[in-house]
Amino acid sequence: MNDPLTSKIIRHYDLSECNTMALSCFATHAMVLDNADTLTDDIASAMSFAHQNHLSIFVLSGGSNVLLPKHLNALVLLPRFKCIDVISQDDTHVVIKVGCGENWHDFVKQCLENGWHGLENLALIPGLVGASPVQNIGAYGVQVSDFIKTVFAFDLTTGNCVAFDNEACEFGYRHSFFKEYPNRYLISHVVFKLHKSCQKIMTSYGDLSTISTDIAHRHGRTKPHPHDVFKAVVQIRQEKLPNPSILANCGSFFQNPIIPMETFHQLKAVHPDLPSYPIDDDVIKIPAGWLIDRAGLKGKGIAPILTHEKQALVLTNHAPQIATQNDILQAQNFIIDAVFKIFGVRLVREPVWVHEDGG
Repeated sequence: MNDPLTSKIIRHYDLSECNTMALSCFATHAMVLDNADTLTDDIASAMSFAHQNHLSIFVLSGGSNVLLPKHLNALVLLPRFKCIDVISQDDTHVVIKVGCGENWHDFVKQCLENGWHGLENLALIPGLVGASPVQNIGAYGVQVSDFIKTVFAFDLTTGNCVAFDNEACEFGYRHSFFKEYPNRYLISHVVFKLHKSCQKIMTSYGDLSTISTDIAHRHGRTKPHPHDVFKAVVQIRQEKLPNPSILANCGSFFQNPIIPMETFHQLKAVHPDLPSYPIDDDVIKIPAGWLIDRAGLKGKGIAPILTHEKQALVLTNHAPQIATQNDILQAQNFIIDAVFKIFGVRLVREPVWVHEDGG
């Protein structure tokens, strides 16, 4: 007879297809969480099993922002349940509660189909909804934190479900409270507040304005609709970014540096075409991809890990299931050192580096 404590726990679980960088990784134990109704009991069982077997717990969402080791000596929790429920709505806004296992891009697309706007700039970002608050995903002038109302998460030290309002999430640039405490919280649901009008759209970032306006004109509109922005973002990303299912990658590999204004002016004097995105009077954001490109590293690195030929910010794996964390580390450090030597700006890795014990 199966022990109810361990019946859902799988031993020697292959995670090779659970990370978009296509790194070969086997976990000693894993548990797929695909039933919201049994989630509380399943998490309690997982915590008990991990405690009895002296294992750490590692939460793995869509695997689009992690770098896994060959062997992961941990109990890996794979949250996969789905739901999109309307909590409330009025003439201007809708509040929806979304399960952590929903595919992010499909969710954004469904929002548009329902007339819910705001997330269109974040189209085609790989991963699942549950991971979106952790990294505070963002693109084309929009961050997911702009639309998050509440995050529900299980505290894996107590087993209790905790609700975090937007302020408690402590969102920052590619940062959140959850990132400060990796693997302590398993996010089960995210509550979003979205617009039901087309007035508040963001098209001022990069080529988005021109492309979305062109799409709008082709459909007889004088200015872009959120659907036009969505299509423009998809077009731009497909043209510049590799599809992880075709060429293994984990999206943007480096954070865009935020530097003091004085440093920016010094760089601008030497590099007049340096793009920038003001934050406040003291600091400014500059694009990491531009720095890597100008360092002559587009399409280069240390094989089999190379920057993408069309977008230097993306590191690609040309030896799926063979390349290791060490290969990535060598390529990463090569790029960081080259950029620092030329610009005096030190790049910071964006994906999470996972150790063998799950830490």
